[in-house]
Amino acid sequence: MSNYKSDFIREIYQRGFIHQSTDLSAIDQKFLKSNITAYIGFDATSDSLHIGSLVPLFLLSWLQFFGNKPIALLGGGTTMVGDPSGKDKTRSILKLEEINNNKNSIKKIFKKFIDFKNNKALILDNYNWLSKHNYIDFIRTVGTHLTINRMLTYDSVKQRLSRKQPLSFLEFNYMILQAYDFLYLNENYNCSLQMGGSDQWGNIINGVELIRRVNNRTVYGITSPLITTSTGSKMGKTSQGAIWLNKQKYSSYEFYQYWRNVDDRDVERFLKLFTFLDLNEIKKLSKLKGSEINVAKKILAFEITKICRNENEAKKAKKIAENTFEKNTADERLKSFTIKKKNISTNKVSIVDAMIKLNFINSRGEAKRLIKGGGVRINDSTIINVNTLIEPMHFKKDDIAKISCGKKKFGLIKLVS
Repeated sequence: MSNYKSDFIREIYQRGFIHQSTDLSAIDQKFLKSNITAYIGFDATSDSLHIGSLVPLFLLSWLQFFGNKPIALLGGGTTMVGDPSGKDKTRSILKLEEINNNKNSIKKIFKKFIDFKNNKALILDNYNWLSKHNYIDFIRTVGTHLTINRMLTYDSVKQRLSRKQPLSFLEFNYMILQAYDFLYLNENYNCSLQMGGSDQWGNIINGVELIRRVNNRTVYGITSPLITTSTGSKMGKTSQGAIWLNKQKYSSYEFYQYWRNVDDRDVERFLKLFTFLDLNEIKKLSKLKGSEINVAKKILAFEITKICRNENEAKKAKKIAENTFEKNTADERLKSFTIKKKNISTNKVSIVDAMIKLNFINSRGEAKRLIKGGGVRINDSTIINVNTLIEPMHFKKDDIAKISCGKKKFGLIKLVS
């Protein structure tokens, strides 16, 4: 048990959300005295967030759960500049139309974690105030309070410069803009806490310092650890690409399976971070060993899929997994493509073509390596020849052939008239 007395700080501390803070004891006391307003920023660089954004989303959800007011800040303005934090190269500059489309899509994700009804939370967009500034006036107001000396000490800057990688003046301005966001939210919405990933520490400190210098107010910052798996891999990405929160970019079944197949060593930590289960229940689940740990993995997969998609999607994904892995049946809701019966004998489709159509692999070379390693099967029969063609004999009486790639990827080929 932690020594923190406020419900919010105690909960997020015990769940592993806290990496650094400006003064955690003072923040704890502030939450004890009254409900507060806090924010986290999300740049609109894509039309979906990926699972690397789950920590800040859960933080805002817990903040609201304990009676506080969250602000989900869309970076409509800062996205036009590009955050250099944690990046090895300059981000691509997006068009305003792309950014607006991304913002609209991300708002839908926010609503799965936060209740915005009756002014209980806010979605704001920094484009609405950053775009109105005269550059000279802005630099005179903000620039005099932030030093280049300090900015050069931040990891996001030092790493780029030490690698002799360019850091554009445009990106350097990002830090100033984010600091100003905090000032604007503090002055207009009484926001006294900014939270973010550990790579945002320098940007958050700039905001805290700017508010102190301009208005002589004390505000606070908390960062969360950048989550990696037990193997050291960064959360959010796999060899096949990002694990998107948007269903249109990553199916609910695949999403469920990602969590179902996490390393045993990650289960307890992920249950704490990515579900709302009671900590005592998580403690019981974490004691499961051997094959019993699969019970905890299924609960993790179901709970996070229910939150990020909805309960019906979670139930469907769970059912598909049970049919595929436990009952060894070809569930028709698996990823699939069709072949016309009249073409099956003339327009030949190879097993490699099938794997590409099902998005199981990124290249033919990868497919051939998997086949040679015995990792590809048609209807549970291992394929050893990379030139194998999909033939009529592969289809059962229901005109379905099941393709499996490794232990985790399953799909169907369906014969149609």
